[in-house]
Formats: sequence, structure tokens, C-alpha cells
Amino acid sequence: MTDHRLVPGPRAMAGAVAVGALGAWGSAVAADDERLAGLAPADQAIAREMTAFIARMEDRHFERIGALNGGATFEVLEHSTDDTDYLVRVTRGTVVEKAGTMVAIGKKAQPGRIPGTLLWSRFYSLDVHPKSPRAGMLHATVVVQFYDGGRSYAGGWLGVMNGTRVEEDMAALRAVTDTHFTGHGRDPAVYRQLMVKGTDDTVSQFRRRPDDSGVSFYGPPVFPGDTARSYRFIAELFERFVDTYLDGVAKRAVEPFTPADVAAQDAMRRRWLVDQFLSDPFSSKLVPFEVWSAANVPPVVRF
Repeated sequence: MTDHRLVPGPRAMAGAVAVGALGAWGSAVAADDERLAGLAPADQAIAREMTAFIARMEDRHFERIGALNGGATFEVLEHSTDDTDYLVRVTRGTVVEKAGTMVAIGKKAQPGRIPGTLLWSRFYSLDVHPKSPRAGMLHATVVVQFYDGGRSYAGGWLGVMNGTRVEEDMAALRAVTDTHFTGHGRDPAVYRQLMVKGTDDTVSQFRRRPDDSGVSFYGPPVFPGDTARSYRFIAELFERFVDTYLDGVAKRAVEPFTPADVAAQDAMRRRWLVDQFLSDPFSSKLVPFEVWSAANVPPVVRF
């Protein structure tokens, strides 16, 4: 089942619309649902933190993107499968050409993923496509899952795919990432390696080409045996990374660019689309096309 709707969004200076006012988005960010009852109290607390985080990121980043674009109107997509309910929100404009978020509400374990009975799950993604070819594309995700037997998982991905690479912007993202890891006594090296090479179930021939300023948490946990601490680490970096990225978008929006910059952006956007069809294990095998294409495909792809 798929439902498409247009929803008016906040004007640039009017403040953010409460996410819960957007129909089915209320269920995505609700602090309570029937699945919470199956979790241990400590896990319930993390689940509520995750849903509150989604609501806050929706308001925070769409308000800022709306300010850059001079306002915002949202396209809302709702889609359900046997294992997941998906909710997508997209806005378009002159500075941020397209920005999309997706919430995936897990109902049961997807084929080929973590074995066992899924008790509770939220996945959240934000994809940003600036108009300026001197600002790269952002892909940022956070996921939290709880299974029977006390098993749990926290992961995510924070990265930029560049056309023309602006060293100042990538250095700022690297500094934010390094500072966050250092402040928690952790080394980002393994997570940078995962960012660059991908996981075992990606297809390297068709994979995206992210800048190594970011990190992938689809690998070993940041804090083994402590999903709560790992989740908080990822969520805090998500917020700082996206804020720093949008600083760069604002700077590049007023800069001139060349035909070579446009060609580089076109090549990056083609590569992202190919990645989603042929390399990414979620979009290529699990997430329906109408969902991921709405949430993260560039507004224009030239061949």
C-alpha cells in the first residue's frame, strides 16, 4: 500500500511544524507504541530516545533547510510491506534542490539480516542534494533494533559524496568526526575504512564513492556490549555532522561554479543512482523502489 500527499511546511521564519501533526508521521515518532511493552525497561528508554531524536532532527534540519530555501512544502509518502512501514518526507528548493527523510518502522526481521524475532526497530535517514555542484550530497542514517533473547543493535552512516571536492568543507567534517571520537576515547580508523570500502554485502564495482571525512557504523559496535552507549554516540555525531555539512552548503550556495563542477556533480549523482540499484544491499534487495527513490535519489540524474 502506498499513499502520496502534499503537506504545507514551515515558512523560512515561521518555525518548524510539529512532526506529529503530519498524519502517519505521528506514529513514527510517538514516544509509546504497543511494541515497547515487549522490551526490557532499559531498552524501552533507548527506544523512546530514538523516537524523540527522530522528531527533533525532523524539526531541526527541515527548519534550517526551509530557511535556506525561503520556505518549504513537503511531499509525504507512506508505504507498507509485510516487514516494514515506511514514511518519507521530501522538500525541494533553490539552494537545497531536494532533501528527503525516511523512517522505517520494523515489524519483523527482514530476510538475510539479524536472525531472530524482531521486537522493536527504527531506521532514520536524511539525504540532501544541494543545487550548487560545489557542495556534495549528504547521506546520514541511524538505526536501533531490539530482538528476542536480549540482542540489540545500533548502527548508522554519515558521509558525503562529492562532485567537486571542497577541502575546507571536508576538513570541517573530518574535524567534527575526529573530535567526537577522541572525546569518547575511540579511534575512527575502522569506521573510516568501512565508509570507504563498504561492507561485505555491497558490490564494489557499482558502489558510491564517499569522502573519507565521514564514517560508517555498519560494522563493529562502538562500545561492544553496550547498545545504549553506542546509539548515543552515533546520534550525537549525526547531529553535529549534519549541522557542519549544512554550514558548508550555505557557503557554497553563493559561490560561482564552472561547467566542470556541473559535470562532476552529474557523475556523482549517476554513481549514487547506480549504487542504489546495484550495490547497496538495502535498496537493491529489501527497500521498495518507490520508497528509496522518493527519499534519496537526486532530483536530476543525467546520462
